[in-house]
Amino acid sequence: LLFLVGTVSCTLFLAVNGLYSASDDVIELTPTNFNKEVIQSDSLWLVEFYAPWCGHCQRLTPEWKKAATALKGVVKVGAVDADKHQSLGGQYGVRGFPTIKIFGANKNKAEDYQGGRTSDAIVDAALSALRSLVKERLSGRSGGYSSGKQSRESGGGDKKDVIELTDDSFDKNVINSDDVWMVEFYAPWCGHCKNLEPEWAAAATEVKEQTKGKVKLAAVDATVNQMLASRYGIRGFPTIKIFQKGEDPVDYDGGRTRSDIIARALDLFSDNAPPPELLEIISEDVLKNTCDAHQLCIISVLPHILDTGASGRNSYLDVMLKMAEKYKKKMWGWLWTEAGAQSDLESSLGIGGFGYPAMAAVNARKMKFALLKGSFSEQGINEFLRELSVGRGSTAPVGGGAFPKIHSVEPWDGKDGELPVEDDIDLSDVDLDDLEKDEL
Repeated sequence: LLFLVGTVSCTLFLAVNGLYSASDDVIELTPTNFNKEVIQSDSLWLVEFYAPWCGHCQRLTPEWKKAATALKGVVKVGAVDADKHQSLGGQYGVRGFPTIKIFGANKNKAEDYQGGRTSDAIVDAALSALRSLVKERLSGRSGGYSSGKQSRESGGGDKKDVIELTDDSFDKNVINSDDVWMVEFYAPWCGHCKNLEPEWAAAATEVKEQTKGKVKLAAVDATVNQMLASRYGIRGFPTIKIFQKGEDPVDYDGGRTRSDIIARALDLFSDNAPPPELLEIISEDVLKNTCDAHQLCIISVLPHILDTGASGRNSYLDVMLKMAEKYKKKMWGWLWTEAGAQSDLESSLGIGGFGYPAMAAVNARKMKFALLKGSFSEQGINEFLRELSVGRGSTAPVGGGAFPKIHSVEPWDGKDGELPVEDDIDLSDVDLDDLEKDEL
């Protein structure tokens, strides 16, 4: 990220220590505490993005400290070392130093401070912004899910995928649903609700996509729909509750960022999802559709039916099904084939004609695979998949860089195999004496 500096006095030869310390009234902000301190705060914030080596920033420092002391308990004053924390500066479009932003009623739409660099000018601007914020609250202008556009600068989504619920529509939508519902009870005047709004909206879109609509995010204006607020004992805002069919609602007490909300929604989805299907590779479509749709596809090559019989094969398939259930949150695809039925595929995965049963985990996007080295058992497979799930284990490229030709085969009928019936040979017309002479 390139920062454009407006004067030659900003030189790299100056001290590179931070300009503020814990003894100042200026609150030091980092990517770790910024969301909690600023974004989730009801307070008005003035935030300076600076670089320690910048002369302008150094000259501003005593004025910024003086303003922070004067505004203590009234307006929060913070500072970000944007040279050290470039991701945070980049998030707010910082291109030069110092940049000062005002985080007011809508924390997701910070305003640029354009005033003077003296403590008097900074305090005047802070009190002016504070007066505006208080007047907005007084007039009842606020967020809520029925009005206002979200800022796209911070990645806030629109609210098209947040389902607005009322006293009248709640039961038929939520209580009788087979889907999982995460419902936010909010008040339009609540600052924390406004901060949550773009996160909730962005999460709703992502969750709808990833769970194919099986987990829904909704919102209830609890100041209007008081019957629902009373029924569920809503005392503070926002309150988020999780509704699942046949169960009492539970409080969501996780983080308020979209990533926290999405992670919980996906957990709820996978907890309620059936284990993935275990499919036999009987055509190219089965392999391609499964491996293209999942991060990994787990392919087992089982011994020929004549080597195991139906009971032996079923015991291998049971092991796979148990592992598919255990790892269902990973949303992997699960496939199997009989030894020899897809010999080209075996070769491309380094299995090729020996050592059955075998298992390979394939990443179809990268065309890389890892082979099970341990036993084809719950314990052996579990160790193999656990290593993969934390990014360990050796991988190799799929032979040829792409899946080979897949042969269409008849699906297994679930029965024991039968040896091929040999044709009876009619020897009545053969002169055995002539055959013996030919051999001699």
